[in-house]
Parts: sequence; structure tokens; C-alpha cells
Amino acid sequence: MKYPLVRLRRLRENPKLRSLIEEHALLSKDLIQPLFIGENLSSPAAIASMPGQFQWSFNTLLEEAKALESLGVSSVILFGIPAKKDTRGRQAFAKKGIVQRAVAAIKKKCPKILVIADVCLCEYLEHGHCGHVRDGRIQNDATLKTLAKIAVSYAGAGADVLAPSDMMDGRILVIRRALQANGFEHTPILSHAVKYASSFYAPFREAAGSVPSFGDRSSYQMNFSQSREALREVQTDLEEGADMILVKPALAYGDIIYQIKEKFSCPVGCYSVSGEYSMIKAAARQKWIDEKKLVYETHLSMKRAGASFIISYWAKDILKWKIAK
Repeated sequence: MKYPLVRLRRLRENPKLRSLIEEHALLSKDLIQPLFIGENLSSPAAIASMPGQFQWSFNTLLEEAKALESLGVSSVILFGIPAKKDTRGRQAFAKKGIVQRAVAAIKKKCPKILVIADVCLCEYLEHGHCGHVRDGRIQNDATLKTLAKIAVSYAGAGADVLAPSDMMDGRILVIRRALQANGFEHTPILSHAVKYASSFYAPFREAAGSVPSFGDRSSYQMNFSQSREALREVQTDLEEGADMILVKPALAYGDIIYQIKEKFSCPVGCYSVSGEYSMIKAAARQKWIDEKKLVYETHLSMKRAGASFIISYWAKDILKWKIAK
């Protein structure tokens, strides 16, 4: 049959009917709020390139976590900015490191919140790269040992989920073995398995104090022309012991999310990264767009592509705006 017997608009004219048959929905449980913690801060520091986002001091971090919990934000991911950086990243696995202290405090004060700890070295190393460097080259295997120390330290502090974001080969296997050896065999790993070398990350590097002092991250993050390689990365990480997979950035990578969701049966999430946030914020400030409507549209597109959850700088605002169900 065809027009005039078939009229697709019949299902669009009534808003109640549109709601009844909608295929995808943005839910409050889908959202994870990133939080930056500055060890040397006594009060929050605004992030200039990310309006509305802050580096939190330890005490104000707990206040923010309580506010998130009261709004219904169920998950956070933590990024630490240490008072001192060095060539070994020692503060990343220090027993009283900023992330370790933050994990323990949030778990105590906000028991309803799922705490995810980002596992990486870029914030802790003097040169800002995600791995150890020798003669200008990233040392993959030497980095793995340090990442394992960080993961065990965060698990010991009480992190619910560990999220390695470094993109070193073999990191999931080494981290999984270290967790097993230290009695953390039940700690889930959310692997940043598909992390593209993207210009969308620029504001994050200001937020986390992790701008590389030389070169870029193209030798370990993925070329954004690649899609089949993303499937290889996912398969490798799952075989090494990852439990969940993350794709980043999100907005321009819906095809990648979809392919992974279709091929693998594991939970797949995405990270709506800093550049996506800053672009929309800038356009909204100029009144060129409706921020609430565009945020809803972009986040729903990520769910439509197949994301089970979204790390989003808008998690708090989305719940304030009541645009998630």
C-alpha cells in the first residue's frame, strides 16, 4: 500500500501517541557526571573553556557529590589533578592520593552514587602524556606496570569501577591480572577501548592540566578515519578481561557505537567529551541555539546509536531541566 492509504504523519500529530511509540528514551540512570578534583585547591576553580564546570577542592567535591545525589545523578567519574607532578606518576598510586581520598570520601558520604575512577597518567606526569616516555617515545610496556599499580590503589580505596583511558596495548590484561592477584577479582573494568585522537578533547586538557609538553597523542590514540580497527580494539579488550566498553568522543561517532553494539553483547557507553560541551555552550551563549533542546537531541542520538550509558558534563543540568525520564 502507499499514499493516500499510507500516511506516516498519523503517528506524529498527537503528542501522547508520539510518546507512546517512541523507540528510544534518555533516562536519568544513563548519565555519568565527570568531576575534576584539584589537590592544591581550597575553593572551586572555574574552567574557562568549559563554562559551568569546575575543578573542585576536596571539601567542595563532597558538597557537589551530595548535590548530585539529591538530584538523582547515580554515577560519577573522577579525574585527579595532583599538587605535584613527576616523571613516574607516583601521586597516581599514592595511598593518600587525591583520587584515592575522593573515592573513599564519596563512598562514605554518598552511598547511593556509583564511583568510577579514571585510570591514566596524563594528569600526573610532567610531560602530560598518557604513558612513560624515553627518548621522545611512549614506552608501552613500562607504562602497563604503573597503570596496574594505579588500578589496584583505586580499587583498594573503594572505587566501584575502574576506567583505563590510556590506550596502551595490553593494559586491560595487566590490570586484570593485578586486580586478581590483590583480591579485587570482582572489580569491573570499563575500558576506553575506542578512544580516537580527537580535537574535541582540547578543553579537557585545560580542565585536567594534561596538555602534552611535546607532540600529540596520535601514536597511541586511534586515527579517526578508522572503524574496523575499533572492533579489533573492543575484541582485544574483552578477551583481556574488560567488562564494559567506552567510545569517545560521542557526537561524531554514532556509527562506531552502533557497530560495536551490533557485534558484541557487552554494555557499551560513550563519553560526550569537553569539545562537544564547549561548542554547544558557546552557541547557546550567543543565542544561536536552544541549549536544552540540543542537549536532549544529541544525547538521545547517542542512545539511539546503541549507548547504554553516557558520560556527560550535562548530567547534572539534564536532571535539573527534567528532560530525562
